[in-house]
Amino acid sequence: MERQIYLENTAWQEGLALMMDKLAERCVPKNESVDVRLALHRITGAIVRAKRSSPHFAASAMDGYAIRAKDTHGISEREPRWLELGVQAIQVDTGDPIPEGMDAVVMLEDVLELGEGGILLQAPIVPWNHVRPVGEDIVEGEVLLPIHHRIRPQDQGALLAAGVLEVEVRAKPRVGIMPTGDEIRPPEATLQVGDIVDSNSTVLASLVEEWGGAATIWPIIPDQPERLEEAMLMMAASQDILVIIAGSSQGRDDYTSQLVQKHGTLYLHGVAIKPGKPVVLGEVQGKPTFGCPGYPVSSYLTAHLFLEPWVKHLQGLSKDSQATLQAVISKKVFSSLGSEEFVRVKVGKVGERWVAAPLSRGAGVTMSLVRADGMLSVPRLQEGFHEGETVPIELLRPVAELEETLVCIGSHDLTLDVLSSHMKARGGQGGIASAHVGSLAGILSLRKGEAHFAGIHLLDPDTGEYNHSYLQRFLPGREVALMNLVYRTQVLIVPKGNPHNINTLTDLVKPGIRFINRQGGSGTRVLFDYLLQKQGLTKDQILGYEREEFTHLAVAVAVASGAADVGLGIQSAAEALGLDYILVGEERYDLAIPKEFLEESRMKAMIEVIQSKAFQEDVLALGGYDVRDTGVFY
Repeated sequence: MERQIYLENTAWQEGLALMMDKLAERCVPKNESVDVRLALHRITGAIVRAKRSSPHFAASAMDGYAIRAKDTHGISEREPRWLELGVQAIQVDTGDPIPEGMDAVVMLEDVLELGEGGILLQAPIVPWNHVRPVGEDIVEGEVLLPIHHRIRPQDQGALLAAGVLEVEVRAKPRVGIMPTGDEIRPPEATLQVGDIVDSNSTVLASLVEEWGGAATIWPIIPDQPERLEEAMLMMAASQDILVIIAGSSQGRDDYTSQLVQKHGTLYLHGVAIKPGKPVVLGEVQGKPTFGCPGYPVSSYLTAHLFLEPWVKHLQGLSKDSQATLQAVISKKVFSSLGSEEFVRVKVGKVGERWVAAPLSRGAGVTMSLVRADGMLSVPRLQEGFHEGETVPIELLRPVAELEETLVCIGSHDLTLDVLSSHMKARGGQGGIASAHVGSLAGILSLRKGEAHFAGIHLLDPDTGEYNHSYLQRFLPGREVALMNLVYRTQVLIVPKGNPHNINTLTDLVKPGIRFINRQGGSGTRVLFDYLLQKQGLTKDQILGYEREEFTHLAVAVAVASGAADVGLGIQSAAEALGLDYILVGEERYDLAIPKEFLEESRMKAMIEVIQSKAFQEDVLALGGYDVRDTGVFY
């Protein structure tokens, strides 16, 4: 097959509208009948009416005696009256049918006296007193549920009470999901170099289930046009919507757009979004068909933009609008003109304003979706946002959860994840939202009011002390508490077996030794520069000095994968990946907390966790930490 370039660079909204305009009238919702007891969360496909009244008989609403109201006419305190048991008064419990001929119930507590043969009353009873009449709750034939209503547990109860055992609902749209690619492997496979796990299929299938559809994942199809074509046509024969993962770009093995064009209509190949530009929109045998890019973030985003509206359409629904809020962006966001970019962000409320911190923007960075609290959309004709600008954020988590979240911006440490987990285990909703930008940037975030606290480990080369001088220099006049989180061991991280025989910093200048550094402004970078100076070494002698990572684990991964021979990081990161290491020294890792936040309940809860034995035991289990001063304020 011939390679094709992208047909368009259309705005995604226009692409979706074009597809809907071409297909919506032909692809309409279908109905099916299901047992009411199995209908939770299903969408009604027609108006549902009651088949019987509820209650369907006159019933007592109280424990007491069923009577005829006329038998109490004229009764008063001066002229009480006895009603004969079994004739004029019949004992009933709540819910019992009203005996024939009776039309009222007198409560037990309203009976003045109970004798062997009757009850004594001192007040008249009006007709239908304490009686639930037929149809008090539901009247036969009345509308119980409208069309396009999502059935809830209480709805199921009302339907069954009204004699409705089966309900007509929208058939779940059947969505076929076909992963493709020679390099794609199932999750349980043993991976070789170049192999990629098929995680996209599960993510998309679960999204479809969340949206009310029924997903079927096809076996992985290699990049062979004949097999791709055969699988696509099989999918079209049994599914309502087709999703083909990967093969949508411009590579040698990207066939999706050509196959769609051969067996249907290709509406668009390429829309003006980032990530996700090479999405394919079309139809095959009258079925909406999507070619989703293979990068995880691109796949997830294009599914939300294009697949979700179609799954909802086939249930007679519109796509739900996401909750949004206005937040201050914590650092400048650059974006290229021409494509609408979706930036994942962490969100937290600091003081009276919401703050959004951008996360990694790579299309393959799956964890950016896991960590994200919201999405920031950069318009296609805008080059980004300035730091401090107020921007709209589309939320991925409930506002109530975000209001309980503590925002930490600063140096990375593995114990922050342990801390957040312990806070949630105590019943807290929010935990900690941490952005790893380095110690200096963390202090600056406190100065700008963008964080509740910052993780810092900045060595003062002149005094050999940690952190205090930097707070005084960058936050003059600001009251900031300094609490120790841990002491941690900094090491030179090397591959298992230390094949390059690296034992000291001077070994880093050996020919061909590739170093992996931390970003400028991080405490580890400050320490490394200090150690180089002490050894009389310069950065120009270090191959890879300019290559930076933002976390200790990222440094360890670079070494483990062979992308670097050595890096400076914390011992726990080396141990987490089973790497060897050479001890460099101990450093103090503190939390800088502006005093105005110390009295907040969520901050108090965090400090309690830090000072708890359970948290400290979990920290020690990581290796390379000392908790002798954990939770101590300086």
